[in-house]
Amino acid sequence: MVPNLTANEASCVTGVPLRQVHRIIDAGLLDVTAQGVGGVRRVHRDGLVCLKVAHETTDILTLDGRRRLVRYLLDHPAAVQARERGVSVDVRSIKDDVRKGLSLLARARETVSCDAEVLSGTPCIKGTCIPAHDVADMLANGDGAKAILETFPQLSQTKIELAAFYAWAYPRRGRPPRKVRLSLTASSRIERDCRR
Repeated sequence: MVPNLTANEASCVTGVPLRQVHRIIDAGLLDVTAQGVGGVRRVHRDGLVCLKVAHETTDILTLDGRRRLVRYLLDHPAAVQARERGVSVDVRSIKDDVRKGLSLLARARETVSCDAEVLSGTPCIKGTCIPAHDVADMLANGDGAKAILETFPQLSQTKIELAAFYAWAYPRRGRPPRKVRLSLTASSRIERDCRR
């Protein structure tokens, strides 16, 4: 896994809403563990626990209190508990959550592939031509896993969940595609790609 995660990846791994990830970075709470590279904000893996702690203590501590707490955690990476003005934070459980999130992200990245030869590089579930974002859209639209499995019997419950997680971490870019009627040759090409 890469040491620096995008804001979307950090949001998925920690469960902190994306808007809050940006606010925490803007407030300078993550210190050197957050940076902008080429116009993309990145959070170092070491800052993920601090990101989650900063978010979970928003309603309890002042900005300065959260800053001191994060500084303590950066200076004491092995800490399992941290205190700030009478507030005790169980860092062990937060570290476990972040570890699980990183594992889930790694598994999602292994489950989805981008191959220029399959649907022009659209992220698809490995071994299929089923776009990960389409599976996530089906879930978001209220389709249950059972309905998705009936539509795509080659999938499993786990692959559906990992595809949705992947789509959350790596949202579609650009404008939504226009609805276009497929010509007979285009639908034949898609059908051929799906058989690969």
